[in-house]
Amino acid sequence: MSLTADEYKQQGNAAFTAKNYDGAIELFTKAIEVSETPSHVLFSNRSACYTSLKKFSDALNDANECVKINPSWSKGYNRLGAAHLGLGDLDEAESDYKKALELDVNNKAAKDGLEQVHRTQQARQAQPDLGLTQLFADPNLIENLKKNPKTSEMMKDPQLVAKLISYKMNPQAIGQDLFSDPRLMTIMATLMGVDLNMGDTSESNSMPNEPVTNSSSEQKKDAESPAVPTTKNESSSTAPQQKDVEEPEPMEVDEDNSKAEADNEKAEGNKFYKARQFDEAIEHYNRAWELHKDITYLNNRAAAEYEKGDYETVIATLNDAVEKGRDMRADYKVISKSFARIGNAYHKLGDLKKTIEYYQKSLTEHRTADILAKLRNVEKEQKKAEAEAYINPDKAEEARLEGKEYFTKSDWPNAVRAYTEMIKRAPEDARGYSNRAAALAKLMSFPEAIADCNKAIEKDPNFVRAYIRMAAAQIAVKEFAAALETLDVARTKDAEVNKGASAKEIDQLYYKASQQRFQPDTGSETPEETYQRAMKDPEVAAIMQDPVMQSILQQAQQNPAALQEHMKNPAVFKKIQTLIAAGIIRTGR
Repeated sequence: MSLTADEYKQQGNAAFTAKNYDGAIELFTKAIEVSETPSHVLFSNRSACYTSLKKFSDALNDANECVKINPSWSKGYNRLGAAHLGLGDLDEAESDYKKALELDVNNKAAKDGLEQVHRTQQARQAQPDLGLTQLFADPNLIENLKKNPKTSEMMKDPQLVAKLISYKMNPQAIGQDLFSDPRLMTIMATLMGVDLNMGDTSESNSMPNEPVTNSSSEQKKDAESPAVPTTKNESSSTAPQQKDVEEPEPMEVDEDNSKAEADNEKAEGNKFYKARQFDEAIEHYNRAWELHKDITYLNNRAAAEYEKGDYETVIATLNDAVEKGRDMRADYKVISKSFARIGNAYHKLGDLKKTIEYYQKSLTEHRTADILAKLRNVEKEQKKAEAEAYINPDKAEEARLEGKEYFTKSDWPNAVRAYTEMIKRAPEDARGYSNRAAALAKLMSFPEAIADCNKAIEKDPNFVRAYIRMAAAQIAVKEFAAALETLDVARTKDAEVNKGASAKEIDQLYYKASQQRFQPDTGSETPEETYQRAMKDPEVAAIMQDPVMQSILQQAQQNPAALQEHMKNPAVFKKIQTLIAAGIIRTGR
């Protein structure tokens, strides 16, 4: 189970106190990796570890990251000052410590660091240069040493290279390092053109490849550069007698007390929020933000502003939260919440387009079912609003007349287009759907025509023409049983609404549907075969087994006129028409 950033930090602090700096660096690095938001304190603490190990370049990188995250935190500039001091960059160190004191006049570490810089500057000015500044100022210094066979292997050590680069700012510092790192003696000799492997050239009998005797070694010492002291404690006019760069003050790890204080303010704000005292809640959220830069506090403040109905303020607050969050590299989930709340505010303002835009931004940061559902609902809402805004009865009538003109000219595609426009302009007018169904039927688009007729009937259940057109389309796609049912409803509605004005047309379609229902599959089927197939039809079989119908049929055999009287009953009429269509009853046509 992985630890939290705070748990890694506490372990790192303990390792630092125990002077296990490498271990502390590893723990602070893990804390940085798992932290939800960038922490200036973690980078500060890791910088302290690097400074303690004299890895001043790494310490400087972390110190820069620390002040980037929180430029108002004075201790971050202490870290910068310590790193620059360790690198010998005294002017930069002085500027860093002064910046720390600008932010906090009581910063003791900054005061001590500034005094240390001043002492080092005075010591540097008091020491002779001996040409070392020019020697280490050579821009090709490192490249030349890499190419020299005597020093090329040494230059593979990055710490040694960093040390040589630091001498550019403080060349006198080499005096205190010569005896702790023998490689520097070789490098100095190489730079000054002295060959440490060459024997005493004053001995005429010595050959270049002969071993060097003790006497020649003593003479060789005399030939070495006077800039290099002969012993560590020996007083010499050419050797620095005082350290040029003092050791930085002991480091301490930092605790982020501001976060705890900010969270306390947030908790107080939450209490007022729950009590619906939003102004007081906003004050506490503001204090939390001032104490510690966490955009969660801004999100909470926006929630209180939202409850107050200050939607424009909400949007401004949350846009600021997103901007600050980007700079602070805040968790994408927190930024997602900011975008979602901006979307909520725009929804309250009635701006559906902006609402959709910010819900989409929220989902881009972090996809949640809640925001996805909100987005889908608002998209439907926008579509409905656009449709309602398009409604215009006058424009609908213009489209209807245009469609009628195209229909008369047999221009079915343009008739469909015009009636579609009519439907958009007057979606509750059943005529638009019925008229478009007629044009679609002419284009042989019968399923679409049936759908439009159903829509017309939904808008106006008494619209007889829609029933008739739907039955015709159903016959065209051989849905005969459905067509007959539709025509039964049409006959009833026609009698109720139109006093039977369309009865003849309905009867004709009914007969057509009934006739085609039992037509032979092929021209080779005999009447007897057709009769036998019809008798197997479930509906025909049920009619023939109905006792009432058996009685009526027996009467019809004796008195055909009696059949006409029975057919005045709609139920009987339907059954007799089915039998006629099936060929069971033969008429004199």
